[in-house]
Amino acid sequence: MDIGFVLQQIVNGFSLGSMYALIAIGYTLVYGVLRLINFAHGDIMMVGAFMAFIFFKIIGLNFYVSVLFAIIFTAGVGILTYASAYKPLLDKDAPKISLLITAIGISFFLESLFNVIANQYLGGTYQAFYFPKWFSHILHVGSLTVPVLTVLVPILTLALLGIVLFILYRTKIGIAIRALAFDIQTVKLMGADSNKIIAFVFALGSALAAIGGIAYAMAYPSIDPYMGMLVGLKAFAAAVVGGIGSVTGAVIGGFILGFAEVAIPGFFPELGGWKDAFAFIFLIFVLLFKPTGIMGIDFERQRF
Repeated sequence: MDIGFVLQQIVNGFSLGSMYALIAIGYTLVYGVLRLINFAHGDIMMVGAFMAFIFFKIIGLNFYVSVLFAIIFTAGVGILTYASAYKPLLDKDAPKISLLITAIGISFFLESLFNVIANQYLGGTYQAFYFPKWFSHILHVGSLTVPVLTVLVPILTLALLGIVLFILYRTKIGIAIRALAFDIQTVKLMGADSNKIIAFVFALGSALAAIGGIAYAMAYPSIDPYMGMLVGLKAFAAAVVGGIGSVTGAVIGGFILGFAEVAIPGFFPELGGWKDAFAFIFLIFVLLFKPTGIMGIDFERQRF
């Protein structure tokens, strides 16, 4: 088999995996603090992509300013989601199943909201996603043909992973997040505002999801209100494969699933119809042999 073809599949797989990783980090952060699987997180990614499109194409702002505003807006949506939907249930010590059902409800609400916005104000459910052409510029490295975006996304993901780890281990808010993950009640007794800490976690996870959503929309240049459903589930699978509760594990899981989704159909074209199933098949195999995931952690001893 041609080595150039193999390298091409590796590069493409890691680029896709980077997008999954950015979304998976949000799942891991929220789960690590609240033991909640936020199934609305995939749709938060969709919100980020749509808002970048609206700011850039509809309002006419500079693309990079549009991306920044979209990230900030999406972080705000994450905070609003926590404050309006999850916090009241947590204050009442509601069972986890209530939080899970609420997350599913938020997911449907966001999909329906942006479906209405897209149809009534944007001219249709499916929209082409516009971005500066230089992101599509092709780099030729030997026999490899690599778009600039394909190189930038993994680099950006690793940089953001470093920032998240720095926040968690080198800042006061990070120490508070890790303490809160151990025992919310004890942190409250020590005078910390747990609501602000959790809101920050939702904002951080939502901002990363927005970046992942924008990158995904640029790689597959179209958006629709339901784009977050399957991508969100794959990112969740990546978080579990890597070891949900581990930020680094989420990124590793994203890389693995992205590579599997791209490389297996590349090497075995007859399996192309199973492309979307590979993430979940791989998830089942990992859980059979290591239920805590590749970098699963002992929640009684550490967080993230």
